[in-house]
Amino acid sequence: MFYLNLIFVFIFGLVVGSFLNCLIWRLRTEEGLSGRSRCPLCGRKISWYDNLPLLSFLFLKGRCRHCGGRISWQYPAVELATGSLFLLVFYLNIAGGEMDYLGLVRNWFVVAVLMVVFVYDLRFYLILDKVMIPSILAVLVLNIFWGVGWQDLLVSAIIGIGFFLIQFLVSRGRWIGGGDIRLGLFMGVALGYWDLLILAIFLAYFIGSLIGIFLIIFSKKKWDSQVPLGVFLATGTLLALLWGPFLIDWYLGLF
Repeated sequence: MFYLNLIFVFIFGLVVGSFLNCLIWRLRTEEGLSGRSRCPLCGRKISWYDNLPLLSFLFLKGRCRHCGGRISWQYPAVELATGSLFLLVFYLNIAGGEMDYLGLVRNWFVVAVLMVVFVYDLRFYLILDKVMIPSILAVLVLNIFWGVGWQDLLVSAIIGIGFFLIQFLVSRGRWIGGGDIRLGLFMGVALGYWDLLILAIFLAYFIGSLIGIFLIIFSKKKWDSQVPLGVFLATGTLLALLWGPFLIDWYLGLF
């Protein structure tokens, strides 16, 4: 039964990943979520059997059935990543003892939002208010019902929005954009505790610095090149969400 649950969770994650791909595309084209998906190259509607998460990409060998155009690797990558992360969140949830259903839903929701932020900012260098504002409200409600104290949420939210707002004001919008401020607020409300938020910010800037230096050394970027900060903030938040307490205990244990 345990392994059947794992398989079901992974498939569920693949389906959510497929939906996130659809959401990302329709946010970009400003289409509604109703109606069947279409090939972005030829515009033909995609049949249900050509829209199976991960499997259809493999069966069609990464090409549209109608026009033969290449399907972006974003689609299977997002589906596989979402399925794997949903499975990991589920495993970490049950590894703690009793099943925490509300905590599981909260973490799955945060993972889905971070996936949209990661991909959209990586591709289009934008963090959309129409994604962040509803997500902030939704995760706030989830955390309140989950039992996170309003004092902790308030402190974490203030730090999250304040850290990026100060950078925005000091640089007059040259260092970061308004979307990063909203993402900072989401990070604070989603993680719920100031220490997890600080960890997420540290990990984001540390990972971003390493990758930035690597790209500069290999002439992929210049010192003044624009960087999709949301990609690294989403990564840092995910790591803090999954292993934050463990990493903090490990660090404090060094002293």
